[in-house]
Amino acid sequence: MPRYAMKIEYDGTPFSGWQRQVDRPSVQGAIESALAKIQPGPHTIGAAGRTDAGVHAVGQVAHCDLTRDWDPFRLSEAVNYHLKPLPVAITDCARVDDDWHARFSATERRYLFRLAARRAPLALDAGRMWQVKLPLDAAAMQEGADHLLGLHDFTTFRAAMCQADSPLRTLDELRVEEVPAHTGQMFHIHVRARSFLHNQVRSFVGTLERVGSGHWQPEQVKTALEARDRTACGPVCPPQGLYLAAVTYPDDPFV
Repeated sequence: MPRYAMKIEYDGTPFSGWQRQVDRPSVQGAIESALAKIQPGPHTIGAAGRTDAGVHAVGQVAHCDLTRDWDPFRLSEAVNYHLKPLPVAITDCARVDDDWHARFSATERRYLFRLAARRAPLALDAGRMWQVKLPLDAAAMQEGADHLLGLHDFTTFRAAMCQADSPLRTLDELRVEEVPAHTGQMFHIHVRARSFLHNQVRSFVGTLERVGSGHWQPEQVKTALEARDRTACGPVCPPQGLYLAAVTYPDDPFV
């Protein structure tokens, strides 16, 4: 059966996460239902990452197998038609080899976290950014973030329910960028690694916010990491500001 790779964008607000669930809406379920309207199912699609409830994506990647040999553009148009009015869109589609896998063929995943520090409510970005009230020190946050780079045991920054076999991960980038804002402060936190533990990025951001607000010193991030104890972590931030930004493959199927 022909296999297709799909690049996917979605607003995670109305969904209980990526993964299909029996009694709750999911992004996977929405796309599989759309596929069933162009080819009788059931369908099971595989994704590069299982985002949690409320997490967004601009560069999620999934693959599906179909019996019909579709033109990739026409396939994306047909799926998008049947996804309406849900906030999910196939932004690119490509034919791939039968052994290509959205998850196991990936070599890197990139996340973006959007954070606003201001008093006024978010009129335009509500649900798409995490808002805090106190000003944040970007330099201190970066100093704290630097302690997390490289290969570490990230037990402190993984959810208790994480199903990964090992807490060892190599973090390639954790960069705090302050971007222009009309009022208050706005930050983009860029995170890059081959793979992540459950709640790892949100645990990083929640901890760095404590540093930026002055409640933690940057060196305390290193102390928390070395504790290898979940209770040493800062608060886990909410999901609204988190985006799966991109997934990298040895040969980009969308080029």
